[in-house]
Amino acid sequence: MLYSLIAHINILTKDFGKKINMALKIQKKHLELIKAYGVESYPNECCGFLLGKPNNGDKEVLSTFPSVNAREEREKYHRFLITSDAYLQCEKFAKVKNLDIIGFYHSHPNAETNPSAYDVEYGWPWYSYVIVSIANNKALEVTSWILQNDRSKFKQEKIILI
Repeated sequence: MLYSLIAHINILTKDFGKKINMALKIQKKHLELIKAYGVESYPNECCGFLLGKPNNGDKEVLSTFPSVNAREEREKYHRFLITSDAYLQCEKFAKVKNLDIIGFYHSHPNAETNPSAYDVEYGWPWYSYVIVSIANNKALEVTSWILQNDRSKFKQEKIILI
């Protein structure tokens, strides 16, 4: 599993020196699914995968894959956890569809869409991190972020609806 993950990251990051991650392209239906899952999970955080392909420095989301938030119950309102089994299940699904895991999504219940210190600590460079703000059972703002290579902070990524 670890070898598979390292190989996957190496393939996706081979172009680090080139134009990378200028925007996240996503169809409205996928964005709406992420928002709906956030509302359904409220007041806890939802989480899941973004599947698609890198394309000329951008990433294009072609599918989403929800995950169960495996964090202990008392922490789910402000933390999420994707298990290695869930990652493997998604990786198998993506392989069948000839897609890559290009990012992750999660919600911030009753909070803004800025990445938290926890997000910075546990994030991986290159991947897109879509965050949806949920309050009073409504999806508010959606943003996307990329962790810098030195892992010091996230940089906001433009979202383009296609």
